[in-house]
Amino acid sequence: MHVLFLDESGPCPNPNKSKHKYFVIGGLAVPEGKWKKVRDGLMGLKVRRKIRGEIKWRYFAPGNQDENNPMRNMGQHERDSIREEIYTDIICAEKSIKSIACVTCVEAAYAMPTCESRVDLYGYTYKPVSERFQYYLQDLGREVGRPEYGIIVCDHRGPHDDSSFRLQHEELLQRTGDFVSSYANLVESLFFTPSHLSTGIQLADMVAGAIWRKYEAGDGRWFDFVKPSIRCSKSGEIDGYGIVKFPKRDWK
Repeated sequence: MHVLFLDESGPCPNPNKSKHKYFVIGGLAVPEGKWKKVRDGLMGLKVRRKIRGEIKWRYFAPGNQDENNPMRNMGQHERDSIREEIYTDIICAEKSIKSIACVTCVEAAYAMPTCESRVDLYGYTYKPVSERFQYYLQDLGREVGRPEYGIIVCDHRGPHDDSSFRLQHEELLQRTGDFVSSYANLVESLFFTPSHLSTGIQLADMVAGAIWRKYEAGDGRWFDFVKPSIRCSKSGEIDGYGIVKFPKRDWK
């Protein structure tokens, strides 16, 4: 069993109201046998670094003094040192742990006649991530000679958003046709949990943040740290395998 933890790079923007070019949903796929090691790794880091609270990508930003930020009294050098340890010693420490993401160009997505709201935008960004997780499970099954199954765990965003998201997910699972992905390796529906209670969601946030930063600001420093964990082809190609750009035709 593999668990794909998902989080987004920030609030999903409404039409014509985004101050950012890109919206990212990032995920971290963790085999059940590695989950305890991942959990213990993050908990151990928090104890050693005297962090009492949730890890969030935005908490590492220079000058972030959010009252909930457990690192608000730390200097930037120490914050970056913690961030580097998370990527190097936890997210990228095991080859069996993989990152998957979709980078949506907000302007191009909202130019589509079928993308009219933030619910639509979220769904379109989620779909490629769920598909790549399914493909990843299929590939693993071929390698080991038995079916590999997975579940998807998402950050709880509120009753209305969770309900809409679950409906979109179920519609994906029920679609049929020659050009529609089959989700034969996914178990049950979506699962939701508050990020402060989930090791996996906190780490997925770090994946989404690093990828978003690369595309939004052209800053690949933290992307380079997370890159070894990103799903790729046998030749090492990331685009289309571990990172999908949406919409494909007009993405810019």
